[in-house]
This record gives sequence, structure tokens and C-alpha cells, in this order.
Amino acid sequence: MFCVPSTEIGTIMNITKGGLVLFSANSNSSCMELSRRIAERLGVEMGKVQVYQEPNRETRVQIQESVRGKDVFIIQTVSKDVNTTIMELLIMVYACKTSCAKSIIGVIPYFPYSKQCKMRKRGSIVSKLLASMMCKAGLTHLITMDLHQKEIQGFFNIPVDNLRASPFLLQYIQEEIPDYRNAVIVAKSPASAKRAQSFAERLRLGIAVIHGEAQDAESDMVDGRHSPPTAKYVAAIHPSLEIPMLIPKEKPPITVVGDVGGRIAIIVDDIIDDVDSFLAAAETLKERGAYKIFVMATHGLLSSDAPRLIEESAIDEVVVTNTIPHEIQKLQCPKIKTVDISMILSEAIRRIHNGESMSYLFRNIGLDD
Repeated sequence: MFCVPSTEIGTIMNITKGGLVLFSANSNSSCMELSRRIAERLGVEMGKVQVYQEPNRETRVQIQESVRGKDVFIIQTVSKDVNTTIMELLIMVYACKTSCAKSIIGVIPYFPYSKQCKMRKRGSIVSKLLASMMCKAGLTHLITMDLHQKEIQGFFNIPVDNLRASPFLLQYIQEEIPDYRNAVIVAKSPASAKRAQSFAERLRLGIAVIHGEAQDAESDMVDGRHSPPTAKYVAAIHPSLEIPMLIPKEKPPITVVGDVGGRIAIIVDDIIDDVDSFLAAAETLKERGAYKIFVMATHGLLSSDAPRLIEESAIDEVVVTNTIPHEIQKLQCPKIKTVDISMILSEAIRRIHNGESMSYLFRNIGLDD
């Protein structure tokens, strides 16, 4: 396992050179808990700033201390109002830029709009747009965690450190799940197989993959548009040229590749938002003989009725990190557990500010992780 030792970090965390300012860009007080934890680990005070909404819903930011010539770290956790969260961040970054900050580093544990990182029909790659906006506002460095697709780093023209939460989730499995040696790591779809393989190899466990028609899939037909338009006969570009048509996909009956009978099933993914696919996977695993089911994810968005659905489901426990605040959801569903990742974010901030190498935080991480 490649977890950062707490004893080593605990002794060096508060050693920082002068000129560091730590801001929280959230106007929502429930989103500031992670910022307070990071500041406590670094041994610094939170910077003085006011972020609030005007009566007309415009966002206003007032920095109340000098940032001239300093390294400014802006921590932004995503609230339910994601668009307001983005504007708070952009306005604060620009305010620091125009106040002559030496560098402006964004600490955004969950990068919003990360699921919209591919072109879908006549849509747009929104995460590319957001990256461009952040760079234009004045961001000089980004610290984030478990991007939905690692290729999102290429949308930025500034350094991006994509930290991993898996050491903390692996540690939770080893310390909090009794008899985890009798577990199997499960990918709820073939798209999650690489992540499941990474967990399984580090824990020396088996792997199972769920595949079949019960899994949700994005369809090119859902909006009723077709490009090119469908027609019974479509004229070829040239009378002698016929373009072959791609055979449409058809999902096979649901299948579990791997043995889960009499085992603990641990489903791993990067984001848990709409829980329908997780609930379907849990039901399938129960039918195949799994006697306990855990769900592990880095980002717990848990939107809409997710807490109620989890509480009523076959899932025994959902473990997520505190990249996104979810205290209300935990009150609604005792099955939701939280793993604190402020330690690795604090160490990343300390190393960047002191000009130290970041490679220590990426030990034993391969290209496929």
C-alpha cells in the first residue's frame, strides 16, 4: 500500500516558510470544514476573506488582508449549487491576481463537470471550458483528487497534481472490514475494471466484473436526433462508394464474471451520485451469494434521494471521502461513512509552498492507477 505515514507527516506538517495564505472560497459554511482541517494540520490561520451573495444573486468576494508577493492557496469544495461554487472560485482567483499574488494555487478536491469531458453529439466538452476559465482567471497551479478521467489534466496549460484517495480507502478496508481477506473487489461495469484491478492487486484479493443489460449506458438515441439523419436509402458520396454502417450495440444478459458466493463484495468507483446502478449491482451480488456488500468511492455527491435509497437497499455500508461535504446525507443514512483526506491535501500544499518534490505523494502509483 502507498499510504502516507501519519507519524512522518505529523512531525513536519507545520513547517512552512512565510508568505503562505490559505483561503476558503465557499460562502456556504457547511463546505468550510475541510478548509479548517487543512489549516489545522498546516498550523496556519485561515485567511480573512468575505464571500457572499448579493440580493440579486451576484457573487461578491472581498479579500481583507494583503496577498502581494505571497503564495495563495484557495480551497474550494463543491456545494449543491455547483455553478455558484465555480463563480466564487473564479472571482476569488481573479481578485488575488489583481492584488499581485505571487502564485495562486487552487485546491479543488472534486473537479466539477468532470463527467462532461467527452464530446456527446452536439454537446460540448464542459470540463475543457472550465479549465480554460480557471487558467484565464489567473490560476497558476491546481491540486485535485481522482479526476473522473486522467486526461482532463491535458485541458490545463498549468501544472496539475491529481492526488489519489485510494491509500485511505485501502487503509479503511484493512482496518474496518473484519475478515476482509474473504472479500472480492467488484467493478459494477467494465468501465470500472481498471480501478477494481488496482484495489484487488494491492489487497491481494480476487476481482469480479458485472456486465449486462441491467447496467445503465449512455445512448446515442436518447434525444431523438441522429447524425447523419436516418433514412431508408442514403446516397453514397460516389456511386461506386458505399460506407458500411456500424452495427448497433446490444447488451448481453446480466453476468457476473468472477465468484462472489459466500464472499464480502466491495464495489469500487470514483464517484457515487445517482445510486441506481450501485443498487442494481448490490441486488445482483446478493443473488449470486455475496453475504455483505460495501461501496467505496472517492467523491460522495449522493444527490436527490440517494441516502434513502441506500438505507433501504442491500448495501451494508457506503464509504466516501470528505472531498465533498455530506453531513446531511449521513444524518439521513447511518450506512454512509467518511474517510478524511485532509492529510494528503495539507502535505501537497506544504510541499508546493516550500518548493519540494511532489513525487513522495505518488509513490507506487502506476500509469493505470
